[in-house]
Amino acid sequence: MIAALWLCRSGTAAEADLPWKAGFASARITPKESMWLSGYGSRDHPAEGVRIDLWAKSIALEDRAGVRGVIVTLDLVGVDRELASAVRSQIHQQTGIAADHIVLSCSHTHTGPVVGKNLDTMYFFEERERAKVDRYTDGLRSQVVQLAVDALSRLRPAKLSWAVGHESFGVNRRNNPEPLVPAHRAAGALRGPVDPSVPVLRIADVEGGLMGVVFGYACHATVLDDYLWSGDYPGFAQAELEQRHPSTHALFLQGCGADINPLPRRTPELARQYGRRLADSVDRALEGVLEPLSPELAIRYAEMDLPFDTAPARAQWEKLSEGKDRFAAAHARKMLAILDKQGRLPESYPYPLSVWRMGGKLEWVALGGEVVVDYSLRLKRELGPSLWVSGYCHDVMAYIPSRRVWEEGGYEGGGAMIYYGLPTRWAGDVESRIVDKAISLSR
Repeated sequence: MIAALWLCRSGTAAEADLPWKAGFASARITPKESMWLSGYGSRDHPAEGVRIDLWAKSIALEDRAGVRGVIVTLDLVGVDRELASAVRSQIHQQTGIAADHIVLSCSHTHTGPVVGKNLDTMYFFEERERAKVDRYTDGLRSQVVQLAVDALSRLRPAKLSWAVGHESFGVNRRNNPEPLVPAHRAAGALRGPVDPSVPVLRIADVEGGLMGVVFGYACHATVLDDYLWSGDYPGFAQAELEQRHPSTHALFLQGCGADINPLPRRTPELARQYGRRLADSVDRALEGVLEPLSPELAIRYAEMDLPFDTAPARAQWEKLSEGKDRFAAAHARKMLAILDKQGRLPESYPYPLSVWRMGGKLEWVALGGEVVVDYSLRLKRELGPSLWVSGYCHDVMAYIPSRRVWEEGGYEGGGAMIYYGLPTRWAGDVESRIVDKAISLSR
């Protein structure tokens, strides 16, 4: 169901002279107590300290006709539907902004905390650790709501423009064995699709001074896998930009990088290096020719019933629940509990996506879940070059494979559903359904 029509008006002659309005807010969201880190099921104890702080940041935009939108970026691996819905509803209640005009975007850092029910069959907590997760999630909900309220209260005249840079440390992890990447890169022999674009949105005051920058890149935030809190390379990139441009807010939007890894990886210096490289790409775009965006904002949002493939029968769940693979067994027990309570497993998921059109030129497609790179590349082919595609938006419910990845199978093709606690992989037409819906929202 499409939840909102294009909310864009032609405006009067007086309105034509009005600029954008923009407001920013940020808050440190580093856990105050030692708790479990998210992203890797192999971890066996809580966090040991802080490498760099985690942040939540918000930008509010208002066009000359009074249409408003809010984006909140989070240094987190993901958020679940329950938390995302509660946040958007509370922001709407406190500010009046339409819930469909609010986007939560996660950087997908694997050195952030477990939040809510995201990846809930990946962890085996004692009760005290679950209590920490619940406390953190409750506090995060309040912080994010306040961020949106603050950003909207700080709206002031602004000018928007955009450009696209490029970066190359992201490598298709399905096609390139990690130990061979340095040699293959040196030989120009890396394989598989990637999206090297670094889209950059510049927000300036009416005198042209930089107020903020929103930027993106399609690559997993998995340089680090240790026990120290950090935003990984996106966190270092944001910190670098804010250091280079004092009093500026830098916000990162993760792209369709579900099958893309930063390679090589595993060391703090590499995380810092990639962060600097990404910041350099952003600065080169800021110093180049940017396309101005007139103060027109149009937003469409939809939730579509995305079907699952055929789920296993109860007897198979019972067998899996007794197996030696603790993740598969936990997943099976969850499915059996749902069967006992509801009599059947869900046949689809309410998949969220939205399209923002800015200045009548730039379109930003915000897709839910861990979206593989094929989506970005295809949507740009079908909708044109003035397109910015992000994954990990709204809520992060599972991997979103393309038809190619679905047919190839493997972790992104369906195996990861175990950790997300969903009944089985998506139906085989998952790509066509999502792409068709995104295209319909853009028209």
